[in-house]
Amino acid sequence: MLIGKRILLIVTGGIAAYKTPELVRQLIKAGARVRCVMSQGAEQFVTPLSLASVSGDKVYTDLFSLTDEHEMGHINLSRQADVLLVAPATANTLAKMAHGMADNLATTLLLATDKPVLAAPAMNVRMWEHAATQDNVELLKARGVHLIGPDEGDMACGEWGEGRMSEPHAIVQAVVDFFDADAPLKGLRAVVTSGPTHEPIDPVRYIANRSSGKQGHAIAQALHDLGAQVTLVSGPVALPDPVGVTTHHVQTARQMKTAVDAVLPVDIAVCAAAVADWRVDGEAEQKIKKSGTQSPSFSTVQNPDILASLSIPGAARPRLVVGFAAETESVIEHARAKLAKKGCDWICANDVSSSTNTFGGDDNTVHLVTRTGVDDWPRQSKLCVARQLARRIADHMRKQDTSEQPGETA
Repeated sequence: MLIGKRILLIVTGGIAAYKTPELVRQLIKAGARVRCVMSQGAEQFVTPLSLASVSGDKVYTDLFSLTDEHEMGHINLSRQADVLLVAPATANTLAKMAHGMADNLATTLLLATDKPVLAAPAMNVRMWEHAATQDNVELLKARGVHLIGPDEGDMACGEWGEGRMSEPHAIVQAVVDFFDADAPLKGLRAVVTSGPTHEPIDPVRYIANRSSGKQGHAIAQALHDLGAQVTLVSGPVALPDPVGVTTHHVQTARQMKTAVDAVLPVDIAVCAAAVADWRVDGEAEQKIKKSGTQSPSFSTVQNPDILASLSIPGAARPRLVVGFAAETESVIEHARAKLAKKGCDWICANDVSSSTNTFGGDDNTVHLVTRTGVDDWPRQSKLCVARQLARRIADHMRKQDTSEQPGETA
């Protein structure tokens, strides 16, 4: 349902805040990771300790906490989630959201975020029906804020009418429906390769490269976040497995190819792994010992070409095959040559020379090379690269599906 989704729950000062521990519990049960922010008013109805206990994470309350700003700046806090959920959303908070006010941590996060916002209004029926509130609601809807409820029912003040916050199970279902609507790759299967391979020379030495796997793992997560069923085949890395993604761990290029072949058929293949081109012809069974000043010598053979094998035309070929070209010079030229040689659909070319800090770093500069041209992307985090690539893949698959409809032409 919500496997791996990151939700920033913003709790504001309405009496319906007492329902939020149960809301957090149900979101987590559905598979989400929940982090909570509370306004000062919310603390009058539920304690930060309660939400910290059910979420298993720190609760943020203070915009001006220097410790929090050092550990987690409010800009990052607003952008590390997949969605912001305001529940309850009071009339006061809705007004501040509509008019861009940022006078506490909650409203500052809402103004600073670039992520979708869902809000579950909760207030007295007269406040909900007031023209000012309705104007604010229409303005927020026009800006893309998704409202959940409110419901009709008894009020804490003794009145009856529209304004009750939706029940936790209804809010959870609305969040699920939101992600389902924003899951353009739902029903499609993808395989992603990531990290280096280690090709043994003897039991203690191997041929490898400096790939960290950060880009490949981020791509697997991004494709999953858009609804794809993703299998990640990873070489040796020091990274956690992406949440919601089936991960197979391998060491060598031959093991990686075997694992990829076992997943086929798939709709999408992204070969982000930095597979070693060669392996030793005849791995030593025992550690090779030094013998005076003479250096050992060994011959190499080529490893299987996973990208080229996936690109072979036929019924088993994925509908889209994307490769990576890690280059240190003539990046675009080498990428174009690789695209033609391998037979894949796209190449993500990046400069991995030592001055770029791409290998092992958190940022990347990608040039998307296709048969029709080159799209130069700005330098950005590998997470942003992954999300941009996943969206580009989703757009491509949608256009491909549209062209295959009866009466349509490619």
